[in-house]
Amino acid sequence: MIVALIAACEIGFWVLLAAGLACRYVLRMPRTGLVLLLCEPLLEVVLLVATALDLKNGAEPNWTHGLAALYIGYTVGHGHRTVKWLDGHAAHRLGGAPKPLGPPRYGMARARHEAKVWLGTLVAAAVATALLQLAIWYVDDPSRTTSLEDWRFTAWRAAGIHGLVALAYWIWPKKAPVGEPRAGTAAGKERVGR
Repeated sequence: MIVALIAACEIGFWVLLAAGLACRYVLRMPRTGLVLLLCEPLLEVVLLVATALDLKNGAEPNWTHGLAALYIGYTVGHGHRTVKWLDGHAAHRLGGAPKPLGPPRYGMARARHEAKVWLGTLVAAAVATALLQLAIWYVDDPSRTTSLEDWRFTAWRAAGIHGLVALAYWIWPKKAPVGEPRAGTAAGKERVGR
């Protein structure tokens, strides 16, 4: 049941996102679009409540409950950035707004960008860990919560791997090819946006 609900929440996320952006930019109904976009966090609340009810009704804690916690954590850590990115591109394609700038491609500007994205992953891991710990306390049976404890390790392993990737941008900053404008110049900003 939980896996089907995670899939439904993921599909619902994209349906609400598409409907919200269509209302904002195609139908010229920005308030309706905003309401639809603001409904997206409700999907995570539904998933959280369903997971808690499943555990309360005596379901054996397993990988599906851990996956639900990671899904909610990811949405909290990266959902806003994803929606903002898609909204900027929809505003450009459908609303006539200027093309949004992409992330910096070179040097320390890229390293700072990757560090910000990694902070989202840290938030995701922290939220998932908190939810998993609450589930462990809720079940209150150490013999039944091993899989939930394993998912905490999975969350932090993912954050650690992402952290190493982000750190690599600081240790070995990517250099712009010879002849390409630097990111700080007006020409470089225009080029990054492409």
